[in-house]
Amino acid sequence: MSPAAAPATPEDDSLGAAYDARLVRRLLVYVYPYRRLVVAALACIAVAAASQLAAPLLTRWVIDVALPARDVSLVTNVAAAFALLLVMQFGAAYGETIFTAMLGQRVMRDLRGEVFAHLQRLPIAYFDRTPVGRLVTRVTSDVEALNELFTSGVVSGVGDLFTLVGISVVMLWVDWRLALAAFVVIPFVLLASRLFQRRVRTDYRDIRTRLAQVNAFLGERLAGVRVVQLFGREADEARHFERANAAHLKAHLRSISAYALYFPVIEFLTTLALASLLVTAASEVQRAQVTVGTVAAFLQLVRRFFQPLQDLSEKYNVLQAAMAASERLFGVLDTPASAGHVPTANLAAATEALTSHGVTVEFDDVWFAYDAAPMSASDAPPAHGARHPAPAAPATAPVGPRWVLKGVSFKVGPGQSLALVGHTGAGKSTVVNLLLRFYEPQRGCIRINGRDIRELPVDVLRSLVAYVQQDIFLFAGDIRSNIRLTSELADDAVQAAAARVGADRVIDRLPGGWSHQLGERGAGVSVGERQLLAFARAIASDPSLLLLDEATSAVDSQVEADIQRAVAALMRGRTTIAIAHRLSTVTQADEILVLHHGEVVERGSHRALLEARGTYERLFRLQAGENRETKLVSEVALRLPTDATVG
Repeated sequence: MSPAAAPATPEDDSLGAAYDARLVRRLLVYVYPYRRLVVAALACIAVAAASQLAAPLLTRWVIDVALPARDVSLVTNVAAAFALLLVMQFGAAYGETIFTAMLGQRVMRDLRGEVFAHLQRLPIAYFDRTPVGRLVTRVTSDVEALNELFTSGVVSGVGDLFTLVGISVVMLWVDWRLALAAFVVIPFVLLASRLFQRRVRTDYRDIRTRLAQVNAFLGERLAGVRVVQLFGREADEARHFERANAAHLKAHLRSISAYALYFPVIEFLTTLALASLLVTAASEVQRAQVTVGTVAAFLQLVRRFFQPLQDLSEKYNVLQAAMAASERLFGVLDTPASAGHVPTANLAAATEALTSHGVTVEFDDVWFAYDAAPMSASDAPPAHGARHPAPAAPATAPVGPRWVLKGVSFKVGPGQSLALVGHTGAGKSTVVNLLLRFYEPQRGCIRINGRDIRELPVDVLRSLVAYVQQDIFLFAGDIRSNIRLTSELADDAVQAAAARVGADRVIDRLPGGWSHQLGERGAGVSVGERQLLAFARAIASDPSLLLLDEATSAVDSQVEADIQRAVAALMRGRTTIAIAHRLSTVTQADEILVLHHGEVVERGSHRALLEARGTYERLFRLQAGENRETKLVSEVALRLPTDATVG
C-alpha cells in the first residue's frame, strides 16, 4: 500500500468537540501555578480594549466640541491623549505577548516533563502495541498545540470577547439607531464564520492525517535506509514519498483557499456594514439627530467590531485542535504505570537486606501469554502437570490466548547457573522478561529468596540484576557514562569493570578514550565492541543475579575467551541464568532447561541430557555438525591459492 493511501490511525484522524469541560478542568491544573501570568495577561488585554474604545470617543469629542469652538489647546490635549493611548496600546500588546508566551511555555514544559516521566514508568507491553513515532508526536506536536492554545487561543479569545462586548455596549450607548444599522450584517458574518469553521475543520483533519502518513513513511524508510540502498529502491521510494508529500500539499492548499475566501468575505461584510451605517447616518445628520463626530466615531467602532469576530473564528480551530491534543495526552497519562514503580527511599539498604545471603530465583508453575486478556474460569490454564488441551474445534469459538510459557518451574540458588535452551520462539527470553517484571504472568508465581517479586519494588528487584542482551543498546554520549549509568559508581569501579572483560583495550583505541562520544544507539563502534561495553556496564555494579542472553555472540574467539574467564570468576557466589543459542557455551551449567513451545521438556546437566538422547542431544549434535562443516569450509578456503580461478 502506498503511503498516500495508508489508513490513518483514529488518534491522528480525530478532532473531537471544540470544547470539553472535563479536559478544560484538567488543563487548568497546569495553569493554576502560573495564575499570576494569567491575571497579568488579562489586565493587559483589558487595557488594550479600553484604549481601543477611548480613541473613537476622543475623535467624536474633537469633531463635535474642539473644532466648532476653535479650541486649539483642547485639540492639543486630545492629541496628547491619543499619543498616550498609543503608548498604552503598545505596552499592553507587548505585555500580553510576553505573559501569554511565558504561560504557554511553562505549561508546555511541565506537561512535557510529566508525560515523559510517565512514559518511562509504563509497562513494556504498552510500547509493544504503540508505535514510538506516535509517542514522540504526543510529547512534541500535541504539547505544542496546547502551547498555541494558551499563547494565541484562550487568553486572546477572552480579550476578543471583552472587546466585542465593550464595543457593542459603547455603540448602543452612543446611538442605538446607528448601532442597529451596523449590526444588520452580523447574521451573515456568523453564517460565513460557521461555514468557514466546518470547512477548515475538515481540512485540518486531512492535513493531520497526511502529515502522520508522511512522518510514518519517512521514519520507516530512514530506519531501513540500508535495505533501501542495498536493493536499489531509492527511485521507487522517492516516488512513493512524492505521492504522500503531494497529498499533504493538496490538503494544505485546500485550507489556504478557505482562508483566502473567508477573509475577503468578512471584509466585504464589514464594508457593507459601513455602507449601511453611512446611509442611516446621512438621514440622521440631516435631521440633526446625530452629530458628525458621532458618525466618525461609529466608523472607527464598526471597523474594530468585526475584527474580534474574525479572530474568534480562527481561535475556534485552535481550541478544537487543543482539545483533541489534550485528550490524546491525557490518554497517555491515564495509562496505568507498571506496578511497584515507586522509588525506594534507601535503595542500597533494601537491596543489601534482600541479598545478604545471595539470591535464589524460583519459578512456580508459571503461565504467560502476550495476547492474554484478564482470564476467566473458561480460559484458565490447566493444573500443573495436566495435559494442555487442544483448542476448541468450532471455528466460531473465540480463540484462546497463545501461551508462550506453560507451567514452567525451576529453582536456582547462589553460586548456581541455569541455562535455557531451545528453538527460536520456545520462550527463553520470555522467562527473563517475566523475571525483570517487564510483563506479569497470568498464572503461577516467581519468587526471589522466597518472596513474590510482585511484592518487591521494581527498583529494588532490578538493582539485583545485571542483564546482558544480545541486541545491545548504547546511548548517545561518552563511553564512561554508558558503562556507569548511575551516579553511585566511582570512576575506579567503572575502569575496573572494563578491564575485567577486556573492554579497556577497545576504549584505549578510540580517539577520545573514555571521553569518546558515541552516536545514536552506540554508532561509532562495532557490534562486538558494543557487546564488550555492555558487559562492562553489567558487571560494574557488582550484581547478585546475572542474566545473559548469548552475551558473547558478537565477539571473536579471543575476546570470548577473556569474557568467559571473567564470567566464570563473576559467577562464583552469584546466581546466573543464561539464554543459550550456542549450546557449547553452557556445557558447564549446573542445570539446563530445554524449552519447546513454552514447556520444559527436558532438564538436567549437559552430560545427563546427552545420555538421555532427547531434544537436547539432537540440538547439540545438529550444532556440532554445523560447526564442523563451517570449520571444514574455512580450512578449504585457506588452502586455496589467492589467484585461483574457477571454471
